Amino acid sequence: MRSIGELARASGLTISALRFYDRSGVLIPALVDPVTGYRWYTDDQVAPARLVAGLRRVGMPLAEIAAAVRHRAEPAVVGRLLDAHLRRLEDGLADARRELSRVRTLLEPEENPMTTRIILSRADLAAALDAVRFAVGADPALPMLSGVLFDTDGDGVRLVATDRHRLAVSRAPGRVEGPSARALAPVDLVDRFRALLDADAPEALLRLDGATVAVSVDGRDVSGPVLPYDFPDYARLLRADAPAYRIPVDVPALRAALAGATPAVVRHEGVDLPVTVLGLDGAGGLRVLDGDAPADAAPEGVRVGVNGRYLLDALDAGDRGQLVLELDGPIAPLAVRRPDDADAFSILMPIRL
Repeated sequence: MRSIGELARASGLTISALRFYDRSGVLIPALVDPVTGYRWYTDDQVAPARLVAGLRRVGMPLAEIAAAVRHRAEPAVVGRLLDAHLRRLEDGLADARRELSRVRTLLEPEENPMTTRIILSRADLAAALDAVRFAVGADPALPMLSGVLFDTDGDGVRLVATDRHRLAVSRAPGRVEGPSARALAPVDLVDRFRALLDADAPEALLRLDGATVAVSVDGRDVSGPVLPYDFPDYARLLRADAPAYRIPVDVPALRAALAGATPAVVRHEGVDLPVTVLGLDGAGGLRVLDGDAPADAAPEGVRVGVNGRYLLDALDAGDRGQLVLELDGPIAPLAVRRPDDADAFSILMPIRL
């Protein structure tokens, strides 16, 4: 048996950390002296303790550390946890770089003007705008949602729009010249960009300088000021782990099913709302349920309520004949994805049935 101090030295964890992981149920001592309260560990607990120490050093959340310890004999499971955490770290680093770039601009606005240029396919930018335009918010009380966010990454630009009830994300690859940048373009400017992109030209130039956003195509230029608001942290809604159900759907067939089904009625803030109810069929495919169908009408008990009009908007924006719906249960967001384009998708907030 090893004392808590000996395990601390062998694992790289502090004594206080070992006490914390005992209270959290992550690393429980093999024996606790009932009189003195001293904790004792076996040699077999050194390896799990070292695993905890390594995951702690890279900032993995407690729940995922606990899962890694439970599944340490299953490399594939732990590997998925590590991959998901690494993606979070990479996203956080990209966000930090963008914010530091903005801070530098604020500190030296005149001495160090910075413009980011993205050269990309005109058709790709048009398709990316079409994939998110439907989700732009129209509530005057939420002006930060009344536009499309242009958010550059290493080799392109991500476009994001949300009205709180749904979120749409797309991406256009391109050659980025300059620092990472983001700009919230008002919806009327976005619509002017889209009209310009109907031109018959192979390339478009997108320019972001912190104050304005501009698109140039074939010598024609449309530009305007950005919205002076912080866009919500959309990265929190982007899925890092696999959904419970990933269901290929035929878009025309789903539209026909939506048109033929009777929606449920849910009362919200004194108003009756029609709600489309989705479930699974016996073969694991998607099924549109009538609103008065019993809870056990869907195999595995999966019944998800969504705004039917919003779902049709998402189908229209992503229509390729085939799409993929991702479900995780009745209170988790529903995702609509293109099977051939991982960077374009919509997320719909569920409605509790």
